Amino acid sequence: MNQEENATTANPLKRELGVFGAVMMGLGSIIGTGVFVSIGIAAGITGPAVIFSVIVAAGLATCNALSSAQLAANHPVSGGTYEYGYQYLTPKFGFIAGWLFLCAKSASAATAALGFAGYLMMGLKISDPTYLVPIALAATALLTLVVLSGLTRANWANILIVSLTLSALGLFVILGVPTVLKMEQNNFIPLFDSGNGSARNHMSVFLHASAMMFVAFTGYGRIATLGEEVREPEKTIPRAIVTTLVLSATIYIAVSWIAIGTVGADKLGHAAQSSAAPLEIVAKQFSWSYASWWLSLGAVTAMLGVLLNLIIGLSRVLLAMGRRHDVPQFFTRLTVIGRTPWVSTIAIGLIVAAL
Repeated sequence: MNQEENATTANPLKRELGVFGAVMMGLGSIIGTGVFVSIGIAAGITGPAVIFSVIVAAGLATCNALSSAQLAANHPVSGGTYEYGYQYLTPKFGFIAGWLFLCAKSASAATAALGFAGYLMMGLKISDPTYLVPIALAATALLTLVVLSGLTRANWANILIVSLTLSALGLFVILGVPTVLKMEQNNFIPLFDSGNGSARNHMSVFLHASAMMFVAFTGYGRIATLGEEVREPEKTIPRAIVTTLVLSATIYIAVSWIAIGTVGADKLGHAAQSSAAPLEIVAKQFSWSYASWWLSLGAVTAMLGVLLNLIIGLSRVLLAMGRRHDVPQFFTRLTVIGRTPWVSTIAIGLIVAAL
């Protein structure tokens, strides 16, 4: 056993997450801009066939996810891909993976914070852009404090946030079914259309949309990153990852069907280019006048969920890198009661706020 493994064994995190909590963490990481924005953009690229793009993307993500699940079950410690690079490839690959993850996902977290602020301001009819960054900073500070309070509280906060998002999307689908049936599937003809009238090869356009939707599924990796905090990881992690992907794919397909069936791929695609909330034009077609407001609330909570889960995941990778001395070792310090990597969490909160 090497020095880093000794450090992990002597100073481990608490195993608190069960299957339900891990699934909700995965959903909180995935259900974000993919469902609220990317579906609209992909519909503008490939037309009604975006529904099949979602299916192809989900299949590819599942192949990737099963590999991640096996790695996480065999090596259930914090760090995810960073640790797998060290264990199964070379330290150089692990080092590169860790730093790339920190850089890329810190930027993603900052984007999620700004997305939350933007959706909140849009819902509250605030047009003054000077409020955008202060609201994003406040959200980052609040969720950093939530993560600092321990994984149990962070998990409950995530469950609340994700539940609101899922209720908004569920209501969107339920209210949309009568409208789609009334349209008699006319908006799905022709099924394979570029959405912008161009004569580009349909397969190329379809794969372009599929690649875009694949990115929308990548949040399942957060479950693997939290491997050290999952109970019975050999059973829990594979079940949680597969369940998360099945639920996410179902939500994406249902939302795609309702959105395209209601307004058509062309209109949805144009809305995605001109609006940060293309699904809003769909919700305005429903009989219930508050549908678009409820959908806006779902978009706000979705961005919060993504931000919360990114802060959790980033802090765990920074902890793992501290254990292997790829960053200063003081990043491995844990709170006495909650066993939370408090230095890493504060550092990630500051980095995201700065970005």
